[in-house]
Amino acid sequence: MLSTCRVNGEIYNHEKLRKLMPNHKFRTGSDCDVIAHLYEEYGENFVDMLDGVFSFVLLDTRDNSFLAARDAIGITPLYIGWGLDGSVWISSELKGLNDDCEHFEVFPPGHLYSSKNGGLRRWYNPAWFSEAIPSTPYDTLVLRRAFENAVIKRLMTDVPFGVLLSGGLDSSLVASVTTRYLAGTKAAKQWGAQLHSFCVGLEGSPDLKAAKEVADFLGTVHHEFHFTVQDGIDAIEDVIYHIETYDVTTIRASTPMFLMSRKIKSLGVKMVISGEGADEIFGGYLYFHKAPNKEEFHTETCRKIKALHQYDCLRANKATSAWGLEARVPFLDKEFIDVAMSIDPEWKMIKHDQGRIEKWVLRKAFDDEEQPYLPKHILYRQKEQFSDGVGYSWIDGLKAHAEQHVTDRMMLNAAHIFPHNTPTTKEGYYYRMIFERFFPQNSASLTVPGGPSIACSTAKAIEWDASWSNNLDPSGRAAIGVHNSAYDNHLSSVANGNLDTPIINNVPKMVGVGVAAELTIRS
Repeated sequence: MLSTCRVNGEIYNHEKLRKLMPNHKFRTGSDCDVIAHLYEEYGENFVDMLDGVFSFVLLDTRDNSFLAARDAIGITPLYIGWGLDGSVWISSELKGLNDDCEHFEVFPPGHLYSSKNGGLRRWYNPAWFSEAIPSTPYDTLVLRRAFENAVIKRLMTDVPFGVLLSGGLDSSLVASVTTRYLAGTKAAKQWGAQLHSFCVGLEGSPDLKAAKEVADFLGTVHHEFHFTVQDGIDAIEDVIYHIETYDVTTIRASTPMFLMSRKIKSLGVKMVISGEGADEIFGGYLYFHKAPNKEEFHTETCRKIKALHQYDCLRANKATSAWGLEARVPFLDKEFIDVAMSIDPEWKMIKHDQGRIEKWVLRKAFDDEEQPYLPKHILYRQKEQFSDGVGYSWIDGLKAHAEQHVTDRMMLNAAHIFPHNTPTTKEGYYYRMIFERFFPQNSASLTVPGGPSIACSTAKAIEWDASWSNNLDPSGRAAIGVHNSAYDNHLSSVANGNLDTPIINNVPKMVGVGVAAELTIRS
């Protein structure tokens, strides 16, 4: 071999890629073994051939040059830093850089770094990236099959696994499709054909109830984990240390996921399939109700997908990998995103007069009367953000806790203490204090996104409703006039089968995700 490679990820099409290189002798059966061989066969331009998630650094032993790359959406974390001595550092965690680098930053998704050229360039160039408005007609079967294929790919595993099941649309569809196609796979033969599902929440939370119903419908072996507000508060410092952010929404949602991941790993499970990404692709957040037209709707979904690596991907990866658990996200499959983002966004628009709620195109694609994927009322359940769905008192408890630790005087001087991304709430100030204690470098604070948000919107989308500027909070409940009220009549009609909606035809691999010590490379 003329090169060595350190990898964090999964390459789902590795068997197909091996066949393209019949003259190469592979030393292992690892899916990531193909990366070094592809480099030797095709040079630096091979990265787009990979179908999977990955962060890697490849050393060419002929000239000691190196290549680093990150997957299309940024599902696996990666950072790049520079030392005063001219060294370049690559790490999957900030903790791998903050003691040795003068400056470091997020390694952008869909990019590669070549030491020969000394800079970053984007290798991922899908049609949707330009934010041009697509015009492909909506086809339920095309969308359904694309998602089923994305899930089937992720059943490639040699470890015990399960699904994260909140009872919401996205995780329920992941569980349903996994259950439908698990039998007959190598994983089923090795670990059994009955799927395990996992849910976390406060006692009596919306997610626990809905998840149990979906699990019973699908026949999974269901594991329900409870936590208290105090359990979550006690874990906040550990969460911020592992997640490496001070973003309010991410911390709110990461904490219950962090607690659940520890319990899942203790059962011997090493991989879970999860539902991140659908809200960004289909405009599932409740603020999308206010999108003024299809052009604004589509460009906002593009902005949301491009930012996923700083929010939900960061949470899903690091909250699980903190305990050695791997999370896979089929909604962020490259081919599925291409299909979903090519649909004319007019079909994604929320239109109450036509019975089209958020993510209607996804719901309709799996609305099968003969072989139902899910119960109707679950298929048409209103969006609950994870930090809300685990129990509304969770967020209220966090705010109350922050109130006890951050004074009005501290908030008055916040802009002087934290000039970048100045916290505007006591909760945000509380998280920032903890983050700065672990990561005091200015470079660290710059890796975290900022700006105003309503129910997880980008700053641009706040312009859609003048009242939102007075109610800025990332919780879904902040979408006044939408949450908890928009669909009472709709859900009743769907559940009873009375709604008329139009039908449209036609080197060693790093197991798990992101351990900084195993992917910190110094050049």
